[in-house]
Amino acid sequence: MATITKENIGLLHEKLSVTIEKNDYLPSFDKALKTYSKQANIPGFRKGMVPAGLIKKMYGASLFTDEVLKTIDKELNAYLQSGQVEIFAQPLPLEADFKSIDVNNPQDYTFNFEVGLKPEFTLPDLGSASITGYKVTVTDAMLDEEVERLQNRFADTKEETAVTGEDNVLTLAFTESDEKGNAVEGGVTSNQVYVTKYFNEATRTALQSKAVNDTITIQLKAAFEDKELASVLEDLKISEQEGAADKFFTLTINKIGSKIKKELNQDFFDQLYPNQEVKTEEDLRAKIKAEIEAYWKSQSSNQIQDQIFHQLTDHTTIEFPETFLKKWLQQQGTEEGAAPKTDEQVEQEFPGFLKQLKWSLISEKITKDQAIDVKPEEVRQFALNQLFSYMSGMGGGMNLEDQPWVKEYVDKMMKDRKYVEDAFMRLQTQKMFDWAETQVKPVEQEISVEDFTKMVQEHQHAHH
Repeated sequence: MATITKENIGLLHEKLSVTIEKNDYLPSFDKALKTYSKQANIPGFRKGMVPAGLIKKMYGASLFTDEVLKTIDKELNAYLQSGQVEIFAQPLPLEADFKSIDVNNPQDYTFNFEVGLKPEFTLPDLGSASITGYKVTVTDAMLDEEVERLQNRFADTKEETAVTGEDNVLTLAFTESDEKGNAVEGGVTSNQVYVTKYFNEATRTALQSKAVNDTITIQLKAAFEDKELASVLEDLKISEQEGAADKFFTLTINKIGSKIKKELNQDFFDQLYPNQEVKTEEDLRAKIKAEIEAYWKSQSSNQIQDQIFHQLTDHTTIEFPETFLKKWLQQQGTEEGAAPKTDEQVEQEFPGFLKQLKWSLISEKITKDQAIDVKPEEVRQFALNQLFSYMSGMGGGMNLEDQPWVKEYVDKMMKDRKYVEDAFMRLQTQKMFDWAETQVKPVEQEISVEDFTKMVQEHQHAHH
């Protein structure tokens, strides 16, 4: 009968000794010999009629070793799965004397493994944590800006005969030329659409009163500011060419358009919010304000969750079997043929590895203590919501619920193991933070959108 003993060899670091007796592996070895005898194809013998003695002589040593190691592995896994110990990663085998495994001399065998034990720890009391709930102030200026943005976004387009202002939309044919406007043989040609204000001030002035079919010759670096110039070079596909910004182009105006900003009337309200009670500009502003507030409330929730994360990681003390973990980290990839990591590589990677491991343990404890689970139908709905969000972003206004290809798409995603695992982890993490938010008592603080954005950016910069 197999036995397993353990011996402490360091902080949360133990040696497991697995001992098996002859009766633990000999029956399976004899069975393996018989199976091999039936399947072996050896010249001079009919298949299935090879004597067991010959099979043992030819293949017994390797089959014997396999069965001994399989039995050791089976007993070790059964012990670990019994819940008597909770370990990190996989056991690491200690040095073993494989020469002692002799098919002609069956005996009891002992193999040693080292394991890193998962620690016990206590989470901080989230109810007493100092958490700030930021409430972004939605100002009249923000509402004015959003109303105007919507008016311009849904603006009607009107064709013009001449350039009249910086908001004209110009359809332009670019032809590479010299500074006098003579086309360069084999030069770059391209059609682009730019708003007049995309050009710098001097070029905008030169464009004024130009009509359809008129031309203007420009040098790229003299016609655009640096920020716009980089994009223009990309558009013309010459960004990698040496001296690209020095090139001259003759621009032919093929079309001039202007946008007519939407009026604040019932047609526009219905276009923005069909079948909703938006009858006046005040109704529109109230609707937009609610949407802006909802957006910043979600951003504030993200900030609360970030504070919870730091509260949990900064105020939870966890001891780790560092000696074992460094040894385990060093061996990663060796089974695929990679060389073990050097001591220097391990020391460099270890702080980040330990930080990630700490969060994994905290997450694991919360999900276990709070019985947080994710059901398959929730993963399926997650995939469906992702698809709807994508189609909405692409401008799809159709009712997707009844489309037969939607079910086929979701069925396909549910068969993608990596996708399902990633979706499961995202949903589980969200549920964990949803629970954590119910435990904290945020102190509300009014903040401007500028200060909130600056705070988030500074925080992200500090943690990267």
